[in-house]
Amino acid sequence: MRSISATADRVGTAAPSTGSGRALGCTDGRSPAARHRSSKTLGILPLCILMLFAVLLVSAAAPEKHLSIYSTAASYSLPIVQREGRDYIGLLELLDPLGTVSAKSDPPRWRLHYNNILGDFTVGKNRARIQGRDTDLSGKFLVENGRGLVPVASLSSLLPRFLGGPATLHEGSGRLFIGSVSTHFTASVVPEDPSHLVFHFTSPVNPSVAAEPGQLRMTFNREPLTAPASPILTFGSKAIPSATYSESNGAAQITVSSTIPLMASFSNDGRTITLAPAKSQSAASAPPTAPPQNNSATQAPVANPSASASASASTSASIPRRYFAIVDASHGGNDRGEALSNTLAEKDVTVAFARRLRQELENRGITTLVLRDSDASLSLDERAFFTNTAHAAVYVALHAASNGHGVRLYTALLPYSSEDDRGPFRSWTTAQQSSIPLSQTAAASVAAELRKQQVAVRTLTAPLRPLNNIITAAIAVEVAPPAADLSQLTSPDYQQLIASAVANGIVAIRTQLGAAP
Repeated sequence: MRSISATADRVGTAAPSTGSGRALGCTDGRSPAARHRSSKTLGILPLCILMLFAVLLVSAAAPEKHLSIYSTAASYSLPIVQREGRDYIGLLELLDPLGTVSAKSDPPRWRLHYNNILGDFTVGKNRARIQGRDTDLSGKFLVENGRGLVPVASLSSLLPRFLGGPATLHEGSGRLFIGSVSTHFTASVVPEDPSHLVFHFTSPVNPSVAAEPGQLRMTFNREPLTAPASPILTFGSKAIPSATYSESNGAAQITVSSTIPLMASFSNDGRTITLAPAKSQSAASAPPTAPPQNNSATQAPVANPSASASASASTSASIPRRYFAIVDASHGGNDRGEALSNTLAEKDVTVAFARRLRQELENRGITTLVLRDSDASLSLDERAFFTNTAHAAVYVALHAASNGHGVRLYTALLPYSSEDDRGPFRSWTTAQQSSIPLSQTAAASVAAELRKQQVAVRTLTAPLRPLNNIITAAIAVEVAPPAADLSQLTSPDYQQLIASAVANGIVAIRTQLGAAP
């Protein structure tokens, strides 16, 4: 901005005569008198000066590109610079908040020490050596005033060499996630009042909120918020029909469409945001209130419970549940699950099954949420948290296996615990206790439908998380090929057969699961 202001000052103080055109490099070969007559015709300024002002205005309006970095050590933002048609960023500046770092420039070489890791870069080269191993930079390495610049596109492969852990780059939106730091969320309307929309987040958030006719936007500049299973969420509410998740220039944004004015209130230490009609919150001076709850004054489980901690959870007997099926494709992201073959990972099979099962359930009139509809990472605690806060009627975890044949159905085998449930607070490790009979009923119903299709099936109990953390009916479905041919796991016909039988089994006990009519 300083260079633009200085240029504008020079333009403003230049004499409106022949010198102004020369100073700005806009001479056109005409005589001074001809140029003077032309400027009178235009009014005051020569055409080239008007064009320069237009360029300056456009340049000033263009936002500076940023890269937002999220890690357990620090979250911060750095400017991105354009060089040779690529996005570049300073490597030392990026690593500095994460550890001890130093750099030495000795053209054409540039060396960087991060903790005990040595990186050796050469100006103009598209490869570097990290601890003696070659790394592709996807573009030339540059040095400006001793500052080492690397292409932003190289960070996913370059940073793990220094950090010893994963780095996930969202290049198009300028966001970089170091390690497992993502914040996930769910959103659902309150069954008793669909004009209220409640967001639950796995970590505290503090977005900026802007409301305008027809929508409300929440912009997350500092939080490592990541996309839900689908970027477009629909709620079946006339007041709040949908919401859209997007990312750009280092920020995430949730845009909620509405037919009524909305206002946001925060609760649960920033982990819950409730959107409600503005008229219902007209007392502007009143402090934010807790989000509307179901009929009983219960609490959802904490976002990141430990195995030894007690989680706040509503008892399943006290909640008049609205039917909602949660389908969970196991594994994902860096967790590939079982290597079913040299080219087939369990995480890819489960997400394909999850999509088919969702379609089969929705075809039968059952609204269904797939927790993982992409190659995303979700912890076991996050999977249970999302299920419990959605007040799901049934949770179905999907697994795949190369050994055995047919389907194995699991219900929870709870560990011994000396922890007692205390009122609305339930032990996280044994949250499934009161729902085990219903879970076993669901498993038996699904097994019966599979047998009708001549699918080999066994029902088992196992300490398989997150089943023991779920407060409602919960089963795990592990699918193996029907015969020795492993490729049948990815066969559309076989997947459709299993998905259809599981859906029929759930529908058969819909009323027992507490489904809404």
